Amino acid sequence: MAKYLALVLLALALGFALPATAQSSEEEDFQHELNYGINFNSNGGLIGGGFIRSSFYMHERMYQFGAIEIVEVKHPKENRLYSAETGDFFIAGKQNYLFVVRPHYGRQLVLFRKAPESGVQVNAIGAVGPSLGLLVPYYVRYNYGGTAAQDVRTEQYDPERHRSLENIQGNANVFEGFGQTSVNVGAHVKGGLSFEYGRYRESIAGIEVGFMLEAYPKELVIIPQASNEQLFTSVYLNLYYGRRK
Repeated sequence: MAKYLALVLLALALGFALPATAQSSEEEDFQHELNYGINFNSNGGLIGGGFIRSSFYMHERMYQFGAIEIVEVKHPKENRLYSAETGDFFIAGKQNYLFVVRPHYGRQLVLFRKAPESGVQVNAIGAVGPSLGLLVPYYVRYNYGGTAAQDVRTEQYDPERHRSLENIQGNANVFEGFGQTSVNVGAHVKGGLSFEYGRYRESIAGIEVGFMLEAYPKELVIIPQASNEQLFTSVYLNLYYGRRK
């Protein structure tokens, strides 16, 4: 999938590069942009997370930006089950949540400017930065008494202690394990294209599609009985809104 996405991005970039050179040098360049939005990615759930980005004018058609993104990374083998006793759900075998904070610095090249009150602006985007992988313990409610008695304890899932899925009554609140969070420092690089809309040039509404590569010095364990990764790749889609001035 990554190979095909790269080819699509290259084709789009080449397709819009020629019209970009034909833009008038009298086009107004904005000095600052601020946008924010939600992230969807191939390693996340329905909504991967959110981000905020601030961009500053460098020279004709080039901006630099700083951004921060917070997402949840899910294991591909996560399987949601329901307790027959309580009806609450839990993720079979899951030991940790993985949340990632990604501050990054990047450049944005305007490939094609939109008209003052219509059209689409196309940008090429690249960024790099550190990744803070937060492993937050995943807590479950486990009945040690089985069907004969009630001895329910809230604990981090452990495959050696919690052997019976039938005795798991559901997962605890996501904040239950934040006090035991372990921080893992890695790095990431990303690149893509953004397509901006908006009736007025001062407003931004658009989508960004691209590819991201992220690496850590050790495996980040989400499900201990499955294969876990230290190198992550993903295709992402950002929906965002913002303002220029």
